[in-house]
Amino acid sequence: MKTTISFWSRLLDLISPRMCVVCGSRLSVSEETICGKCNLHLPRTGFQRDPYENILAKTFWGQIPIERAAALFYYEPHAETANILYDMKYRNHPEIGEVMGRMMAKEFQPAGFFNGIDGIIPVPLAMKRERQRGYNQSMELAKGICEVVGLPIYNKVIKRRKFEGSQTSRGRWERNENVEKVFELTNGESICGKHLLIIDDVVTTGATIIACAKELVKAGGVKISVLSLGFTKS
Repeated sequence: MKTTISFWSRLLDLISPRMCVVCGSRLSVSEETICGKCNLHLPRTGFQRDPYENILAKTFWGQIPIERAAALFYYEPHAETANILYDMKYRNHPEIGEVMGRMMAKEFQPAGFFNGIDGIIPVPLAMKRERQRGYNQSMELAKGICEVVGLPIYNKVIKRRKFEGSQTSRGRWERNENVEKVFELTNGESICGKHLLIIDDVVTTGATIIACAKELVKAGGVKISVLSLGFTKS
């Protein structure tokens, strides 16, 4: 069976070569999304080694009941590595989310990052925005993580009321105002007393995560951890 899969994989790569989303070089059969060289040089944060007091976790101190927080790599707009996020969000490549979700889970699991967590909350998109895009990139990341660690995904407990426009060009205070009260808890009973892992694609000011978490804690006894693909270092 493995020989058959390998044969068809090699044949498909021959017919339709896959390219690294970072540098554009051709991927080998064993590589997914990014090549080995770009993976090696990905600006990793290493936050999983100290998930309680890193600069991402400190973003949430005093605002939500944060347990731990981590991100895979430092995000810098217009850098080559930003193509991972651009392709995933804006160029119709949801499969990148699953691949990167699996990568994060495999790297963070040995450090015990997922210990004690009861379930995953992908940051929801507004229905209109999700229809336009065809998928929610945070959900795709969550699927990849779930495949590795086996945690349930709670995707029916909170919703986004409406799309208030992109956060990309907004300053810190504008971001906070833009997401204030945009989330609504819809099924608090299912998460009461649970330790939840919020998944997002990139964290800059943390405003979206904070707004989402504040709604989730209304269920009662909820603890929050955060995992993001990218983190914008100020």
